[in-house]
Amino acid sequence: MDQAPAKEIVVQSQRKCEGADCSENAGTLQCPTCQKLGKEAFFCSQDCFKRNWATHKTVHKSANSMLSNIITPGVVSLPDADGHFNPFPTYPYTGSLRPMYPLSMRRAVPEKIPRPDYALTGIPRSEQVPTARKTIKLLNKDEIKGMRKVCRLAREVLDIAAAALKPGITTDQIDEIVHKACVERDSYPSPLNYCEFPKSVCTSPNEVICHGIPDQRPLKDGDIINLDVTLYHKGFHGDLNETYYVGSAEKDADSVRVVEAARDCLSEAIKLVKPGALFRDYGNTIEKVAKSRNCQVVRTYVGHGINQLFHTVPNIPHYAKNKAVGEAKVGMCFTIEPMITLGSYRDKTWPDNWTSVTGDGKRTAQFEHTLLVTEDGVEVLTARLESSPGGKVEMPQEEVKTNGEAKA
Repeated sequence: MDQAPAKEIVVQSQRKCEGADCSENAGTLQCPTCQKLGKEAFFCSQDCFKRNWATHKTVHKSANSMLSNIITPGVVSLPDADGHFNPFPTYPYTGSLRPMYPLSMRRAVPEKIPRPDYALTGIPRSEQVPTARKTIKLLNKDEIKGMRKVCRLAREVLDIAAAALKPGITTDQIDEIVHKACVERDSYPSPLNYCEFPKSVCTSPNEVICHGIPDQRPLKDGDIINLDVTLYHKGFHGDLNETYYVGSAEKDADSVRVVEAARDCLSEAIKLVKPGALFRDYGNTIEKVAKSRNCQVVRTYVGHGINQLFHTVPNIPHYAKNKAVGEAKVGMCFTIEPMITLGSYRDKTWPDNWTSVTGDGKRTAQFEHTLLVTEDGVEVLTARLESSPGGKVEMPQEEVKTNGEAKA
């Protein structure tokens, strides 16, 4: 759903840019993922690389699939008594979390429910239209009404999923709950087959930053988990996520520190949203709050425009001193969704090409709202309800920490 920057290398001869919509000669920027796969893919600029990421990323998936069919892994994880296994047993994981396969079958969506253009192909063609990549849409009254509706439904679905969280439930069961709740609301679960994502919700526990794929792993007492829900209803997408405590996790000082830092980072950034507010300024506030809790801000992923398109302009970086261009205007819809870590802000991606984890294996948390810029400020379209599960937790008093040292 998001993209990483291309790497610059020296090339000896002129090549054509790999951008699907570009006829320019390539520069010295090469896709880093293609390099790892032993392929060459050069682009004329970072902007072109980012524009074409959704299409270009499918090349990586097909390449990995072809290689896995040709090359037998040197080590195979044998299924346990329940038939579960680790599909990437030799991968150098950064933390204790492991994927637990097999994944369940793709869940069906009734034909009567309208779906986005990528539902069948996995490619969001509408997001690749030049105007969609360059022009920030200002919604009219009818479009705002559509966004309010889908965002209310998305909040309902997230709350239903959150209420089911407990030790022992699997993330695949959470996916089933989300999928059914979407269908009951005549909505398509936006993540399903978006750039070939296989599930209806992103479930990201502990060291997973974002884009976790629901599988057979049961949640454990003491876990934290982010649920990222997006619905597509009558032509509009509504997107939000929250991080929740599982069982006794709210008694763990470090878990509370990172979760509440992420919650506060989003809250403080939203206070800045109004007509004329610069997109680059939100990151300054977010990083200030994060650093005050001895946490860091992930830089790879950004907030995004959202309306009839799942992801579109503007991009909203969450870190300080970024170079985002533009300002908020009445009628704009976009998300702010800071990802905060206990340790390094650097990330790695599992071989499934989706699951993004902290580079040092430490815990991370995220919160997200879909926002509408209004004449007098901002409307949080995905705002919590009085009945919403979760909510702010105070730091355990007996384990308050300063500079990493426990104090009684």
